[in-house]
Amino acid sequence: MPGTVRNRLTAGVERAPQRAMLRAIGLTDEDLEKPIIGIANTWVEAQPCNYHLREVAQKVKEGVRDAGGTPLEFNTIAVNDAIAMGHEGMKAVLISREVIADSIELGAVGYQFDALVTIGGCDKTQPACVMAMARTNLPSIYLYGGSIPPGEWNGKRVTIQDVFEGAGAVSRGTMTAEQLHDLECVACPTYGACGGMFTANTMSSAIEALGLTVPNCAAPIAPSELRMQKAYESGRAVMKILETNTRPRDILTREAFENAMAVVAAMGGSTNAVLHMLAIAFEAGVKLDIDDIERMGSKVPELADLKPAGKYVMSDVDVVGGVPVVMKLLLDAGLIHPGTRTVTGETLSERLETTTYPANQDVIHTLADPVRKSGGFAIMRGNLAPDGAVLKVTGASRNAHRGPAKVFDREEDAFQAIKEKKIVPGDVVVVRYEGPKGGPGMREMLVVTAAIVGQGFKDSVALITDGRFSGASHGLMIGHVSPEAAVGGPLALLRDGDIVNVDVEKRSLNVELSEAELAARKAAWRAPAPRYTHGVFAKYAKLVTSASKGAVCVV
Repeated sequence: MPGTVRNRLTAGVERAPQRAMLRAIGLTDEDLEKPIIGIANTWVEAQPCNYHLREVAQKVKEGVRDAGGTPLEFNTIAVNDAIAMGHEGMKAVLISREVIADSIELGAVGYQFDALVTIGGCDKTQPACVMAMARTNLPSIYLYGGSIPPGEWNGKRVTIQDVFEGAGAVSRGTMTAEQLHDLECVACPTYGACGGMFTANTMSSAIEALGLTVPNCAAPIAPSELRMQKAYESGRAVMKILETNTRPRDILTREAFENAMAVVAAMGGSTNAVLHMLAIAFEAGVKLDIDDIERMGSKVPELADLKPAGKYVMSDVDVVGGVPVVMKLLLDAGLIHPGTRTVTGETLSERLETTTYPANQDVIHTLADPVRKSGGFAIMRGNLAPDGAVLKVTGASRNAHRGPAKVFDREEDAFQAIKEKKIVPGDVVVVRYEGPKGGPGMREMLVVTAAIVGQGFKDSVALITDGRFSGASHGLMIGHVSPEAAVGGPLALLRDGDIVNVDVEKRSLNVELSEAELAARKAAWRAPAPRYTHGVFAKYAKLVTSASKGAVCVV
């Protein structure tokens, strides 16, 4: 295998002790003579997105063995966003991205694997897998575990988004608790990641567009023969990747990131993609900033009519041909780079040669008839966000909002105020001290955004936070405000009643206060005491960077 050092763990007289240990788990001379392929799994039993990944890994290992390798599986943690939502557990979710990447890196180095297959499902497991691939730069391939099909309730298809918004509807009085119970019982009918174009499917689409998967890896649902076929193909493919010595950083070029963000925009993807693509680029050594991301996405129309703002889910994308259909439309329009490499050897344009646009469907629109003319993200700036904030244009209900701030220092307090009907049309709900350092962990605000939507305020209330939003959030929601409040960012200086002005067209986010008033408030501001002083949360708070830099941890 040219350019590749194989059998790093097992070759040579000096590796006899290592071989002895591996014989104890049943490996034979024949097994030990083959390349050792690490299967980095994110299986956990405690949530549906990754519940089935042990079975998926078995298919990957079957593919590795059939292609002449010896697979060895190892596991990481995985924290579920939907289950962690709305309580202290959400602080663990973004931190888990770093822990998962760290653990895969440690496993790869500790066992000196010749190549890797990484398997993700729920939101943070996916960028974490790719971050680890970029760090180790071993011959590698990524595999998504697939998403959940929709449930059905009262004659309509539903997802977990409907359950979160149903809780708001109960507090508003437009749904009964009994109806909400019936909805929760059917919204998630089986295993797989959340079905809409939320963060999981956003990232699976982006990673396919980066070129790090087998073709059409993102769309097939979890409970399907096609998903298992993709697992087997990935196992076989990694052996070819090892043979050609193709490394993640060979694939992760600036042009590949531009392709990925164009696809995210066309799919109407989650704002979390901004955070995660910055983090992956950092690990790959590719220069990328939030202005680059807006530039990549702003010229791309939204083509896929997907939840949370649209009609369909990822299983519908699968039926009409998957993410390659979207990529082919963008390729033909000159909106993505044709010559970027993929792990399986072909260029992106070669991979898409046989892809055709399916007739008689409205899941994926053409560029001549887009869902919305402007896709992607708006990077907002102003005296409230000097280093930027992120608005999902495709989920925004309007282009401007001006109103008084209602300021909360914790997500729980904002949610309680909404439940108690203390938020009224015209308000700007501000949730601060929830950024990467301040939370710590930059919690998602789906409980709050869903309550706002559920109470009928989607078109009359804005939400601004230094935390994040779930991919299921929609409305005029601005997150990732940087610098965050915990480091003295302007969000920390707001008071109830301050007039906040949002202008999406101008990409501006301002409070109507003079520079002198802001300076006086800054002089009087004192940083709050850290919420954690020991353990992983404290370590993360000390190491994490701004959301505008991907919230990566640096020493």
